[in-house]
Order: sequence, then structure tokens, then C-alpha cells
Amino acid sequence: MMTELHPLGFFLPPSAKLLMLGSFPPPKARWSMDFYYPNIQNDMWRILGLLFYGDKDHFLATPKAFSREKAVAFCEEKGVALGDTACEVIRLKANASDKFLEVVRPIDLNRVLAQLPHCQAIAVTGQKAMDTLLSLLPDVEEPKVGDRVLFTHGDRLLRLYRMPSSSRAYPKPLAEKAAVYQRMFEELGLIRNENRC
Repeated sequence: MMTELHPLGFFLPPSAKLLMLGSFPPPKARWSMDFYYPNIQNDMWRILGLLFYGDKDHFLATPKAFSREKAVAFCEEKGVALGDTACEVIRLKANASDKFLEVVRPIDLNRVLAQLPHCQAIAVTGQKAMDTLLSLLPDVEEPKVGDRVLFTHGDRLLRLYRMPSSSRAYPKPLAEKAAVYQRMFEELGLIRNENRC
């Protein structure tokens, strides 16, 4: 089977305090923009819109597309880096499901973190992403969904968060997912308590 290289690279604002990692982008036919979480059916940008702007539709450019410009500006302003735990995969079925991804080459975590000197935390947004990351961090305990653990990487103390998947396949209401993300953003000082949704 043909391998598929990651089409986006990493988005690494040098001031980023948080590195958010998914597994791998969906097939390009499902993209609504050329940026992370591009599938209009994925709720990540709705979660972030609800938490930071009180509007789940804040990041929409049209009813069927997210705004890359708004997404990039948000990440640069708030200090959020984005990437995926797989750099090369075999897609066993032509869909966006992690269940049918075989990771051929994972993230080079050392290289990515070297470009993020202010990073305090890594958040993964699904089980495939967590499994792939933990294969590189064998001494790190897996946190429960919505929780975090501390770990050392070189001379750095980092937090590892296990966030709910933003996929619609994960059967939780948007507000419930957003509340879990809110706790993480508050702990990292990226959002204040009075912004509660």
C-alpha cells in the first residue's frame, strides 16, 4: 500500500506555550481550509470559538469552511503550536478515521520541541495520537481523558494532557468537550476564569 506524507508540516509559533497534537489530517477532499483541523465536521475550531470568543462559529469563513486567517491569527496570539503525531502513514481506508491509520513514521519530538523554547505542555486530541506519542515516551504514564501527567523531556518539565477528540465520532456534546478544554487553557494561563462558557 502507498504511504502518505503529512501535507501540512508543523505550525510552530516561537512563543507557543502549548503544543496540540492530533494524529493525521483527513483526506484532502474533506478539507475546508489548508490548516489544521480542516474538516468542517470536526469541532476543534468550534470548541476554541466557544471558549475564547463566546461564539462556536467564530472561525467560520462560510457555513461550509473555516477561516485559515482567523485560525492562524488565534494560534499566534495565544501561543498555540499545532502538529500531528504521525508524519507518514498508510491509510487503510479512504476516510478520516484513526482506526484505519497505520503510522509509518512518527513525529520527531526532539526536533519539534527544540523549536518551542517556551512550551509548557503537550495536548493530544485522540487515542491514536496518544498511543503514537507514548511509543516515543515509554516511561510516561497515560493520563485519563480530560486529565494530565507531568513528565521530563531532557531538562524540561512538561505537562501531557489527554483531551477529548474533537471529531464528531466522539459522542459528547460540544459544550461538554469545551469544558474539558477550558480547564487545560486555564491551567496554562491562556484563558481566564471569567470567560467560562
